[in-house]
Amino acid sequence: MTDKKKLLRSLAGEAMDVPPVWLMRQAGRYLPEYRATRAQAGDFLSLCYNPELAAEVTLQPIRRFGFDASILFADILLIPQALGADLWFVTGEGPRLSTITDASGMAGMKTKDDIHETLNPIYETVKILAEELPKETTLIGFAGAPWTVATYMIAGRGTPDQAPAHALREGDPATFEALIDLITDATIEYLDMQVQAGAEVVKLFDSWAGSLKGEAFDKYALAPTKKIITELKSRHPDLPVIAFPREAGEKYIGFADAVGADCLAIDTSVDVTWAAQNLQVAGCVQGNLDPKLMVTGGEALASEARRIRDALKGGPHVFNLGHGITPDADPENVHILLDAIRS
Repeated sequence: MTDKKKLLRSLAGEAMDVPPVWLMRQAGRYLPEYRATRAQAGDFLSLCYNPELAAEVTLQPIRRFGFDASILFADILLIPQALGADLWFVTGEGPRLSTITDASGMAGMKTKDDIHETLNPIYETVKILAEELPKETTLIGFAGAPWTVATYMIAGRGTPDQAPAHALREGDPATFEALIDLITDATIEYLDMQVQAGAEVVKLFDSWAGSLKGEAFDKYALAPTKKIITELKSRHPDLPVIAFPREAGEKYIGFADAVGADCLAIDTSVDVTWAAQNLQVAGCVQGNLDPKLMVTGGEALASEARRIRDALKGGPHVFNLGHGITPDADPENVHILLDAIRS
């Protein structure tokens, strides 16, 4: 396997003393070159839909830091927009969408086959990256998992407890399940096109999976993810998939096997010794440094990075954060992190 890219080796099950490294949101506002390119684009969505500029910001952290993987610059809410939802971003507050609160809201939605006209610029970005990334760097495509995407489509924004989505799930299950099914089918087509364009790995972000409990977790976090991965692997048998059911707690156990994922990303709350004993025995684990340490820096960052690396070096591991890097992170601290892991 030594001729493979380092990330692909970990996803295939190889344990390494020095794991591959990439960071969630590694192309982002903490980098001055990103802020300059976003200003050039005009706004966030214009940046997402400009293939040349989206490719540029994706490449920026690779040039600066030499990460082992690059993740496509896009957003999980492009799928709702492609399906017909109104989407805009409020400065300092985040995304806003038109809402789906009953069956009438579903009537105006497009089908899975109608999304590509909107999303074609994203596929063009992937094609550019496949050509321009260093040969040793793995290209990751991604999408939001259906539950998390649905929470935004129902509430029209991010919410602390996903209460509007839970209310629809319990009060109008037919509409809720129709929405989950639509997002699931559209996500399969979206990720399939990313792979056809050159993505070597895909990741599913279920940022709000932890708010689902018991059978609801199995039905709306696990089952849709399994359907997506099963279909993608039927079309692309060698495609590695990373699943991230954030804050799943005990539900992390067995999740990767249940959905067919090659790697399980874990959040900051997970103890890495527990992860080694309960999760890594089943395959690759990704994570899980606290993003706050990318602000703190210094020896606190370096020692914690080494601790995570050493705790998980007995099995396949992809070093990453437990959530995305924040805008107040110091780019110099990324060098401290990489020196600590790779030394």
